[in-house]
Amino acid sequence: AGTKLSHVTDLCSTACTARVIRTMATKRQLLCTFTVAVCLSTATFAQDDDVDPIPVPSGNYLLFEPFTSKQEFDNRWVLSDAKKDGAEDEIAKYDGEWAIEEAQENGLPGDLGLSLKSKAKHHGVSVRLDRPFEFRNAPFVMQYDIKFQDGQECGGAYVKLLSHSDSLDLEELQDKTPYTIMFGPDKCGDTDKIHFIFRHKNPKTGEFEEKHSKRTAAASFINDHKTHVYTLIISPDNTYEILVDQEVQTSGSLLSDEDFTPPVNPPREIDDPDDSKPSDWDEREKIPDPDATKPDDWDEDAPAKIPDPDATKPDDWNDDEPEYVDDPDASKPSDWDEEEDGEWEAPQIPNPKCQDTGCGPWSPPMINNPAFKGKWRAPMIDNPNYKGKWKPRRIPNPDFFEDQNPFKMTSIGAIGLELWSMSNNILFDNFLVTADCSVASQVAEDSWRKKAAKEGGSITGGMVDSLLDAAQERPWLWGFYALALVLPFVLLAACCCRVKSDDVGEAKKTDEPQPDDPHKDDEEKEEKEEGKEEEKEEESKGEESEGKEQQEEADDKSERREGDENKEDNDEPKDLQDPPSEEKAIEADEEEEVEGEAEEEAPVRKSPRKRKARKET
Repeated sequence: AGTKLSHVTDLCSTACTARVIRTMATKRQLLCTFTVAVCLSTATFAQDDDVDPIPVPSGNYLLFEPFTSKQEFDNRWVLSDAKKDGAEDEIAKYDGEWAIEEAQENGLPGDLGLSLKSKAKHHGVSVRLDRPFEFRNAPFVMQYDIKFQDGQECGGAYVKLLSHSDSLDLEELQDKTPYTIMFGPDKCGDTDKIHFIFRHKNPKTGEFEEKHSKRTAAASFINDHKTHVYTLIISPDNTYEILVDQEVQTSGSLLSDEDFTPPVNPPREIDDPDDSKPSDWDEREKIPDPDATKPDDWDEDAPAKIPDPDATKPDDWNDDEPEYVDDPDASKPSDWDEEEDGEWEAPQIPNPKCQDTGCGPWSPPMINNPAFKGKWRAPMIDNPNYKGKWKPRRIPNPDFFEDQNPFKMTSIGAIGLELWSMSNNILFDNFLVTADCSVASQVAEDSWRKKAAKEGGSITGGMVDSLLDAAQERPWLWGFYALALVLPFVLLAACCCRVKSDDVGEAKKTDEPQPDDPHKDDEEKEEKEEGKEEEKEEESKGEESEGKEQQEEADDKSERREGDENKEDNDEPKDLQDPPSEEKAIEADEEEEVEGEAEEEAPVRKSPRKRKARKET
């Protein structure tokens, strides 16, 4: 997980570094890069999870075989060395070949399975459970994967759950080896079903009898060349379920007479085998009327068809011409041998002279005989002696017993594949025997689900399933998924908002022609309007400053005139004149300050190009 998180960090860091190096990259490009990085990383998580094809059961089990290696198979499994009873010596031996190998197509890397390799041969192989399964208070769960890589012409792929006993010899596995349950698909001719058979022990006699499920699902998955997981669940309440690919195909009860044949429990009463029908027992519901008689005008010998008495021969009918003549275009074949083939005769064709009229001897057409009545039979009436359908009397069944818990079957010590098939390359995998349904479900999700995603036709569905499976195992992945979903909306919002691009600077460097930018035209219009407003402000300020200067000049002239008048009118000496008043000094200082401020406030006009450069800076 740390390595994968580092992978995401590297991708994001690369995107950010590229943003720093390419100073002209936009925010939208950065968001796109980061979104792609997150999506690729999450897909990488799922793909990395798919690389590990071997599931690890999370609970207790009695057998789990994922076929990790040929050596493990040789150490645990036992090949049969027996011969089939009643078969010819050439085909009696269980000498069919097995191999540990990957799937031929669309398999997960490193995922091995047990492959049946021989056609028209008996195959036998088995393995013991870690400990015998005892039918007590926990459900029995059997599950395994099958892939008919070349389809199935005729044969089965079912599993026999062998009964536990001290005398069980796996090397002598054959068709008569005692088993407790047989489960799996079978197809040959009209047979196309998923077997579920269990052997029930008669509590009175101790003998075993096979109980065949009537509600068998069709094995329609055989010829699609894909992996399917088959699951059988038998619960302590005597109910059962058959699942294919984690979906229930059929279910029922071990105690139901409608589900199994013969039923687990025999009937309480049976027909008396010694009872027989009495000789005078009349089962006829209807009988011919004994008082009925044949009418006098009833002619049983009258024919059904007679010549039409009103028909006449046509005037152009040619009695001398035959109806068929020899084909004039036919010729005797060159290889015709009259000694061996006889005298050659030309084939017959319809006489062309008879196309418009008839030829040969004329006879009137046949019509229905109005006097025909057929053979006379007496009408049927109710039988006065009718006693109904005879049935033997019912007696108590001497073999009756009642087993209310057939779930408690013979304990299971091993599983075996005892098969005959006309097709090869049948791949078995992930045999599981457990008492926990959740373990079977978890193994199916961890293994079969990934195989189905790899083999399935929908790439989108497989990718989504892989992402969900990865998040179930690592909840922190939900954060990446949420980020990947939110980023596109952020990107859309960024595209809708007006973001100033730096492509202008790049174009200036490369001198490449650029398309007109509508945002650029808007900016130029705004700049022109701002320039006009600034010019108006500068003109108004200039007029104010000019007015102040004219007023100051007028004041200076008036002061000079007053000073000259004072000099002419007053001949007093300078030391007797009044000193300048403080008010006039203050006014002079204020006028100097106003002139300085006006000079500072006078704006410096700038061209639009300089203003634009200032904004870009």
